[in-house]
Amino acid sequence: MSDHRPRLQRVGLAQFLVLSLPFIAQGAVPDTQTLRGKVVDPGSNPIAGAVCTLRGRSLPEQGRPVTTGINGGFEFTGLIPGVYRVTCAALGYEPVAKTGIPVTETEEPAALLIQLPPEIVRTKVEVSAEAPKATEQSAAPPATLTNQQIKSLPLVVQKFKAALPMIPGVVRTPDGRIAVKGAVENQGTLLVDSAETVDPVTGSFSIDVPVDAVESLDVFKSTYQTEYGRFAGGLTTIQTKAPTSKWDYELNDFVPTPRFEAGHLVGISDDSPRIYFSGPLLKDRLTFSEAFTYNYSSQPVRGLAWPNNQTRREGWTSFSDFYYALSSQHLASVDVKLFPDRHQYDNISSLIPQGASADYAQSGYSIGLHDHYLFHNGGILTTLAQFTDFDSYTHGQGAADLQITPTGWEGNFFNAWTRSSNQQEVQESYLFPRKHWLGAHDFKVGGDAVHRAYQGTSIDHPVQLLRADGSLAEEIDFGPAGHLATGDTELAAFVEDHWILSRFISVDGGMRVSGQTLGERSALSPRGGATFSPDKRGRTILRGGAGVFYNRLPLLAGDFTQNPDRQVTLFDTSGVALGPPTVYVPDYEEFADDGKKIVPSGTRLGSTPYNITWNTELDQEIRPDLVARVSFLGSRTYNEFTVNPVEESATSGLLLLTNLGQSRYREFEATLRAHPNDKADFNISYVNSQARGDLNTMAWVYIPFEQPVIEPDLFGTLPTNVPDRVVTWGRFKLPEKVIISPLLDWHSGFPFSIYDVTQNYVGPPNSRRFPTFLSLDMKASEDFTIRFIPWVRKHMLRGSIEVFNLTDHGNFRDVYNTVTSPYFGDYAGFLHRFYDLSLDVIY
Repeated sequence: MSDHRPRLQRVGLAQFLVLSLPFIAQGAVPDTQTLRGKVVDPGSNPIAGAVCTLRGRSLPEQGRPVTTGINGGFEFTGLIPGVYRVTCAALGYEPVAKTGIPVTETEEPAALLIQLPPEIVRTKVEVSAEAPKATEQSAAPPATLTNQQIKSLPLVVQKFKAALPMIPGVVRTPDGRIAVKGAVENQGTLLVDSAETVDPVTGSFSIDVPVDAVESLDVFKSTYQTEYGRFAGGLTTIQTKAPTSKWDYELNDFVPTPRFEAGHLVGISDDSPRIYFSGPLLKDRLTFSEAFTYNYSSQPVRGLAWPNNQTRREGWTSFSDFYYALSSQHLASVDVKLFPDRHQYDNISSLIPQGASADYAQSGYSIGLHDHYLFHNGGILTTLAQFTDFDSYTHGQGAADLQITPTGWEGNFFNAWTRSSNQQEVQESYLFPRKHWLGAHDFKVGGDAVHRAYQGTSIDHPVQLLRADGSLAEEIDFGPAGHLATGDTELAAFVEDHWILSRFISVDGGMRVSGQTLGERSALSPRGGATFSPDKRGRTILRGGAGVFYNRLPLLAGDFTQNPDRQVTLFDTSGVALGPPTVYVPDYEEFADDGKKIVPSGTRLGSTPYNITWNTELDQEIRPDLVARVSFLGSRTYNEFTVNPVEESATSGLLLLTNLGQSRYREFEATLRAHPNDKADFNISYVNSQARGDLNTMAWVYIPFEQPVIEPDLFGTLPTNVPDRVVTWGRFKLPEKVIISPLLDWHSGFPFSIYDVTQNYVGPPNSRRFPTFLSLDMKASEDFTIRFIPWVRKHMLRGSIEVFNLTDHGNFRDVYNTVTSPYFGDYAGFLHRFYDLSLDVIY
């Protein structure tokens, strides 16, 4: 591996730099424009915390939302010439839309003064033109969280992944996996400024973006824009902040949280200081921003004795962004991401002590180039290129055999792997000038190419399954270390149209064609949807659509046959082997029209997982301060790769990877958004859902850690299944600049299975459930000043205290689920009420 790895990096970087030449081989010309403004109330007092969203043809469909500062100001930087519209809304005020805002090449647009009237009328206030029509929106708009919302709500860690479960239809499982519409994150994808930003091997959201660099976070449970591909689950997108034309600074959360045990200070529980700064490097030419976060946490796991009950994490993330105006119509940007991270005792639990747990570490970088060119006829050409280098490894705490007992794990974790991967991505799209034929058409075409490759190793040592009396029931030995290597190149092209037939109805339609060197040679993804609003003010909106979505093929499937063999030996109660071991050899079984067959190692995998999703949604403005949403969604995924042990004789078997896996998901959502006055704003959602599918998909067997025992694959309730859930959050303003932000999450307990001593299912899998989950979290913050400290006397400080699981409800994470355990049926891992403190400097 060491002989080829540097060459892979050199070739990848060389290809990337060649693709980058068009971005940098340009002369210096004046900067792009900045649109500034201020939001005030009828008495001309500034309104802080208002959300202003900029929309235009050169921007994402959901727009660019920003939050006003303490003086009511906002700004949008890096704008190319065009016509824009801004909509501003705040607690207790009517939203105001200002449209027809020209941005020209020659001069900066005039500053906007947007006055929000109190909520005493039933219609939207319009300035200079009408408010944005419902038909301007897509048939499946995302759920959006702004930077202000993410930072104001109680989150265990200030990371974008921690905010995702606030969105209806997104859940976090007890082992920390994020699932959208029942599919774990590995089956979805994450786009940061339109570029895929995931672990190239597993698809996990392992590349963090500092929360201070995030302008908005969007989650699509479905989208009918065919420019998006390579996912079968949810689509998560992050729009980062554009650098500012004036220097701006933030220093956040620089006070560590102490750890107390038995009333004594024993160390630091977590320390996550963040810094963000932005400004011009070359006047009228080059702007820059940097977001940096250091993260250290030492979190206890209930059920284990202190101090051997902690999982530790340490790492840092950096996001550097450079904007350069090649001309008044041509904007280029470069971003650099760094993301080293280490997790010690990562999978520790009440039943897995530190010694039996695994460590995980990663390092890497990503360089992205973005280019936007506005033609004189109004067409927009967008080009993107990104190179990602991602290295990771995991190992146990020693070389002892892993012992699985009815009361938990002992010994050392059995598997260690290393992976060195990279990914190159190129996208190009062209948005045509708006055409008028039987309405208005926003026609877009484009294509992309993505290449992923990795090399690595996988080494295992024996696993022993013990009875309650300590006798050996089963032993799993492994063959020689597996030397893993594979790669995949995917090409895709798309065409799409947003057709506005009238102010009442619009249609989205398009086709995506893709092909992979490792998977499906040619795949068609048709999608379509419609939006209908029967009244001019858009108080009632009906949406619906359906589409086909092809996932990226998991690289772990591409080299599956290179994994070590598994040798299983059974023993009687006296410790005598019941026979020779059964050797399970990894193989790939392909199912096609002409039947099934075992194909040799290194062969193209014949199919790529794909998903079919449909949705229908009704949005209704009940009154200006109360909006309701009711939606239905259905989703089915096919050709998922599953792993299944098959015994062919007493001494031989196959560990089969097949392409027959399926899953299905259905969801009903009812959401109510209310802001009854200028001091209160809250959301409440109820979701009823069902998630079922094959249980032995690669995402569950090999990610994030390989499972020591692989049971036969069955179709049943998925671990992400939560039949009933209520989530509500909001912000309430109190006197003295105090803001209270509660977050309530109530849902059915997650499912779990019952096992015998050799980890075979007892009864249907996932037929039991944990007790109902209830967590009430609270964040209280206050702005203040300290005049006697020179370096902060001119700046506002914001102190916050967060309380998690305020009611101290018994939210258990573990269960003794082996029938021979003396504690069978008992729950463990109860996380008690805990606190966090933070202090920010507002520059």
